[in-house]
Amino acid sequence: MWYDPNHIYPLGTEFSPNYNEQNGVSIAQLAEAAGVHPVELVIDRLIESNGLELFNTWFFNRNTSDLEDFLALDHVYPGLADTGAHIGQICDADATTHYLQYWYRTRGVVTLPQAIRKLTKMPAEVLGLKKRGTLEVGNFADINVFDPQTVASGQPTYVNDFPDQTGRLFIKSRGYAATIVNGAIVTEQGTHTGARPGRVIREFARA
Repeated sequence: MWYDPNHIYPLGTEFSPNYNEQNGVSIAQLAEAAGVHPVELVIDRLIESNGLELFNTWFFNRNTSDLEDFLALDHVYPGLADTGAHIGQICDADATTHYLQYWYRTRGVVTLPQAIRKLTKMPAEVLGLKKRGTLEVGNFADINVFDPQTVASGQPTYVNDFPDQTGRLFIKSRGYAATIVNGAIVTEQGTHTGARPGRVIREFARA
């Protein structure tokens, strides 16, 4: 294999990937238990799932306990974006959903108020986004309405909907009742309403 199978984990075939590695075993461990080569194990699982199962290659940040301590710090908040540079290999669109699902709900690293503050108010302040990040009279009404007990990221799928049928990874989520941008409902129960109220932000108030 091109990467150490001791650091590759199956993600299952449920709606949401299983990233809880402490309750799982690696491809190397599964292959050893089955008495087969890791490559053979991967192929067998792909055949059994009709090619649907994906695998998590854990490149870095393997010490989950240290990550928990780091993410629990008051002035540390999640931030991840590939800006579309590797659309066929990486999809970071679910980064905030994963944070709520895994670090808040599954692992309990932060409370719900802390998680929301770290996903809204803190980034807006650091980036200097005017009238954003908090629900206040006079601010832009950018709101996600979600159920903290069910919000979850889906398995990545591959779609060909870019110009010239270029492919990209796509991730659905659940648990969101609505997404509101500038006061207009953009998505409702996971379906786009057709509204496009977003605007390019050109004014910042960085210190």
